[in-house]
This record gives sequence, C-alpha cells and structure tokens, in this order.
Amino acid sequence: MDTYEQFEVECKKRREENHTFIVGFRRYLENKKLSKKTIDKHVGNIDFYINECLLYEDPKTAAEGVNHVDFFLGYWFIRKAMWASPASIKENISSLKHFYSYMNKIGQVGDEDLSDLKTEVRESKDEWIATVQKYDDPDLSMEDVW
Repeated sequence: MDTYEQFEVECKKRREENHTFIVGFRRYLENKKLSKKTIDKHVGNIDFYINECLLYEDPKTAAEGVNHVDFFLGYWFIRKAMWASPASIKENISSLKHFYSYMNKIGQVGDEDLSDLKTEVRESKDEWIATVQKYDDPDLSMEDVW
C-alpha cells in the first residue's frame, strides 16, 4: 500500500470514529436544551473541524484536536473557509468549547487539556479575530496578515 492509500485508510477510520462522536455530541447538546438551529450550527462546525481540518494533512483523532485549536482558528480556518469572519470565529470558539466539554465528559479528553483549551481561547480570541479581519482587508498583503 502506498502512502496515499495509507492516508485514505487512516482518514476513513477517523471519519467512522468521528461519526460516533458527532452523534453523541448532538445528544449532549439536545440534553442541554439548546435550539435545533444552535445544535445544527455547533455540530456543523465540529464536523468541519474534526473531518476536514484534523484530517487535512496528518490525520489526527478528535481527542488530539484539543491541542490544535490555535492552528485551526488562527490560520487554517481563515485560509480554507470562505465564510471565515469574526462572527464565525466566535461561533467556532463556542462550538469547540462545547465539544471538548463533551469529550471530557465521556473520558476522551482530560481535565488539564480542557482547561488548557479554555485558557488558549481566552488568550488568543482577539488575535484570531484581528487576523481574519486583516485577511479580509484588500489593502493588506498576506505578509501583513501572517
């Protein structure tokens, strides 16, 4: 099996595993009595994160993703999602906090990792928002953004 075939096999395995997490996450949000629209938004955001970003180059598990949020919101999402905006950054922050709280509840992510994620969000949120605003500014070059 060549490297690309191995990559595809690994991604397929991760997507199957991720499906289980997505189903459980949806139930978790339903139990919190969130609206269907809010649940759908959170689930869609997490599906994009764990099935696109985390599988893009070097497939990572959903649990490993707790340590890749800065890369996602500070760079990858801004470059790859044409709908990236300050509002979508904030929505994704909320979705990721809910998702990794769920992953902590089911024993996939430790308390320290969850705490580190929340700290990272607190410390980096303004920078992520400023980056997406610079990225969308036609008067700035990419060197000014990154």
